[in-house]
Amino acid sequence: MKLLTLNCHSWQEENQMEKIQHIARAIKEQAYDVIALQEVSQSIDADVVEGIIKQKNFGLVLQQELENLGVSDYELVWDFAHMGYDTYEEGLAILTRHPIKKTHSFFVSKSTDTDFWKTRKIVGVTVEVQGEEMSFYTCHLGWWDDKEEPGKYQMEQLLEQVKGTEPYFLMGDFNNSAHIEGEGYDYLTLAARLHDTYLLASEKDSGVTVEGSIAGWDENKQDLRIDLILASSPVKVASSNVVFNEKNREVVSDHYGVEVTVEI
Repeated sequence: MKLLTLNCHSWQEENQMEKIQHIARAIKEQAYDVIALQEVSQSIDADVVEGIIKQKNFGLVLQQELENLGVSDYELVWDFAHMGYDTYEEGLAILTRHPIKKTHSFFVSKSTDTDFWKTRKIVGVTVEVQGEEMSFYTCHLGWWDDKEEPGKYQMEQLLEQVKGTEPYFLMGDFNNSAHIEGEGYDYLTLAARLHDTYLLASEKDSGVTVEGSIAGWDENKQDLRIDLILASSPVKVASSNVVFNEKNREVVSDHYGVEVTVEI
């Protein structure tokens, strides 16, 4: 089973359509089972296509590009979390090739005001894989030491909400560096006993998904591993690789992606 997570930084990139097409080609080539996307935006004043999804929703455009490549078996699930850059409805999305049994969407922040940019929501799906139900959640959390929206509170809410959907995978931008002791990464992997697929992988690279300063990490000068794929129970992981980092496919966002191959 192949998994991909990517913070898309959608509609904020130069040559955005070319980058979407590059992501689509990678998806076609790798045939990921589940794709978790963060910062998946749509213009606030665009026309509605279906439900709450509007024209030029980043996830919808990616799905359309896949269809242009002859790949039509990915179902899109998207929900709106908060306003971004004043003109976009920013949300989270999952694309999957497996039959969806249930969708999940819930706030983990103290705020549920979608006009507040620190409001955080989680989107998930429960799918059937080889006759077994498994759940996957796309996550974009706040910072550990944020006084308005502390990361620990959001992690507590997340863990409470996903109870009962095991086995599950939490995928996404956790905004907590795996290299910082005593903060969010340790809370998730030590206190909450989640299993980092990067550490479980038989083959792995550096795991670095952010280099230098990006939005939300304006003063950063270090290499960070903040984009993670965490499992509720130990799994056999053949490989964990950073993608879209120039070394392994061209850059498409201010975050690099992570792809993991899990043996089930």
